[in-house]
Amino acid sequence: MGTEPRPIRILAVDDHVLLRDGIAALIAAEPGMALVGTCSNGREAIQQFRALRPDVTLMDLQMPEMGGLDAIIAIRGEFSDARIIVLSTYAGDVQVVRALRAGAAGYLIKNLVHNELLDTIRSVHAGRRTLSPEVSIDLATHATDDRLTPAEIDVLRLIAAGNGNKHIADQLDITEDTVKGRVRNILSKLGANDRTHAVTIGLKRGIIQLI
Repeated sequence: MGTEPRPIRILAVDDHVLLRDGIAALIAAEPGMALVGTCSNGREAIQQFRALRPDVTLMDLQMPEMGGLDAIIAIRGEFSDARIIVLSTYAGDVQVVRALRAGAAGYLIKNLVHNELLDTIRSVHAGRRTLSPEVSIDLATHATDDRLTPAEIDVLRLIAAGNGNKHIADQLDITEDTVKGRVRNILSKLGANDRTHAVTIGLKRGIIQLI
């Protein structure tokens, strides 16, 4: 008699209990998979990965104490063969690129977890890079965009926090004219109508994040 194949061992990292419970229910109903651990932030994820050595890790990006991106970098730095799937609310192309560069092998939008999670786990476990269709579309849409510079991102982040040009100039130790020039560049590069629109686009694409 042949032995049963070893199930895919999965670690789920997310600070939302309901999502973790939903993932647990999906995996529990799948004979070829086993949820071996759950945790709620990046620091716990690193510790759990060391202890459990899962085959596939599901990683949220926005979490308290340590976010998913830093956790991915740390885990992949220690375990180069770690296979990690990002779970995110957003398909923003900039955020996706950051995650892939950090070493993520998959990127799945949370509202698609019920339909796509199991296939994504199998695909990443088999060594393939797997992205949600809308993530791939978003990456293709912005592939040739002129990227914001770090200085422009600093200005956009301060605009998002409700600062006017003078306060931005004071905080960055630059002139108001420099701020105005960077704002013009931001609006042009993002195709934004105004500052509020630029912030909306920046958040959607993952260029900036609300703290």
